[in-house]
Amino acid sequence: METAYKILKLLILVLLIAVLIVGAYVLYGSLTRQVQAPEVTTAQTEKEATSAPDFTFYDLEGNSHCLSDFRGKPVILNFWASWCGPCKNEMPEFQAAFDTYGEQIQFLIVNLTDGGQETVKSASTYITEQGYTFPVYYDTDLAGANAYGIYAVPVTYFIDAEGNRVSETMGMLTKERLEQGIDLLLGAA
Repeated sequence: METAYKILKLLILVLLIAVLIVGAYVLYGSLTRQVQAPEVTTAQTEKEATSAPDFTFYDLEGNSHCLSDFRGKPVILNFWASWCGPCKNEMPEFQAAFDTYGEQIQFLIVNLTDGGQETVKSASTYITEQGYTFPVYYDTDLAGANAYGIYAVPVTYFIDAEGNRVSETMGMLTKERLEQGIDLLLGAA
């Protein structure tokens, strides 16, 4: 009788472990699809277009700027950090797009500068070392992070000349997704 009880206990334990493994596999597959294929979401009608929240950010010299200062020209607003691998991976795409569309679109590459893990110095050093020439700004009081509810980076918003968010991408942009967002901006301009 005691042997049967031990075997039953062992079978239940094996069954529980199998359920946990299958559950982890399903969850991993679901999360992997979400992370590997971030979609550019787009407002389908003018009615759905939402005004981009305004916020203040700073250039390397400490001069303040507001998102609303750039109305009249489409904007690509990217939040990033120098410790973020996906952020670093998308920077060459931003540089290439800036080189091509810098006259037509305002690029606002905004560093989430918390003063601890990320500082103006660490971010600007990274940009300089990599030779990027697009405009970089610093969200030193995290006003942008708060206004947009940023909880992870990178995040990119495509904002039309009137200041409306026309699309956004959570996660690292690919060249194709960046071009898709640019096409939306230039088609909306």
